[in-house]
Amino acid sequence: MPPSVYPILFLLAVTPACGGPAATSAPAEPAPPAQQTVASPAAAPEPEAVPPPEPPPEPAPAPPPARVVAVGDLHADLPDALEVLTMAGLLDAEGRWAGGEAVLVQTGDTTDRGPDSKEVVELLMRLEAEAAAAGGQVVALLGNHEAMNLTGDWRYVSPEDVADFGSVEARVAAFSPDGSLGAWLRQRPAVAQVGATVFAHGGVSERFAGMGVDGLNEAVRRSLLLDPRSPVMGEEGPLWYRGHLLAEEPVACAEAGRVLEALGARRLVVGHTTQRDGEVAVRCEGAILGIDVGLSTHYGDNRAVLELVGGDARLITPEGVRDLPDP
Repeated sequence: MPPSVYPILFLLAVTPACGGPAATSAPAEPAPPAQQTVASPAAAPEPEAVPPPEPPPEPAPAPPPARVVAVGDLHADLPDALEVLTMAGLLDAEGRWAGGEAVLVQTGDTTDRGPDSKEVVELLMRLEAEAAAAGGQVVALLGNHEAMNLTGDWRYVSPEDVADFGSVEARVAAFSPDGSLGAWLRQRPAVAQVGATVFAHGGVSERFAGMGVDGLNEAVRRSLLLDPRSPVMGEEGPLWYRGHLLAEEPVACAEAGRVLEALGARRLVVGHTTQRDGEVAVRCEGAILGIDVGLSTHYGDNRAVLELVGGDARLITPEGVRDLPDP
């Protein structure tokens, strides 16, 4: 190669390509990012203790009805039943519910002795629906005579009563679990509490008071179905007990006080034990009232029903209304 060519080659070797940057050295490593100081997060504050929510307040008890009428044993006497219910202002001239928002409590023994078991029970069934439609209520309790009919004990059934059903077989069918009367009667309570007053056919003995109203009713329903000879169906049970009216008054009052305390009530109203003088039995300064006054023809056609107005007890008779002691 001629010496004149060397300068040209040297220039080509050191001259960068057209338009490119001068390649004088290797590119520098990028500088690392400046270190940033990150503060440690502050410790989270302890959450404030939140008190547990207070339980919801207990619902206020329902106010007692303005008027309660309690009627004792009717014993298959339809004319007398209609008469006393009309006297109390619960029925109109056609025998329809006229009591408005009143509560009727019938303390059992609608059957036996007289000829009209079917009609008396059907009357209460009808009035139950009519009263509910008017804002009132019918509380028909189970008595020992209904329980006897439901379990096949017909010792006190009159021949006229059987004839009213058409035959023995028809009466048996009517009181069967699926019968026109039996299905309804089996759902009746043995004990009811309206306001501060407890109602039962026979009474609530101290032996069973601890069961409460609901417990007693459930026990009676189960016994009717499974074991009619259970103790709750016996002499100390609510269908048969007579101690409130037959025991010496100091004994009866002491027991009634404990029973009422257990039930959260201040008055016991019972039927079952007939008052032969036709008067409501008043014991323990009004804490016990016996309202089986013998309404039916079989027991004397007596006319008296109990009325509770604002919790105060009064007696309605054909002669008028009079106050009873308030416990």
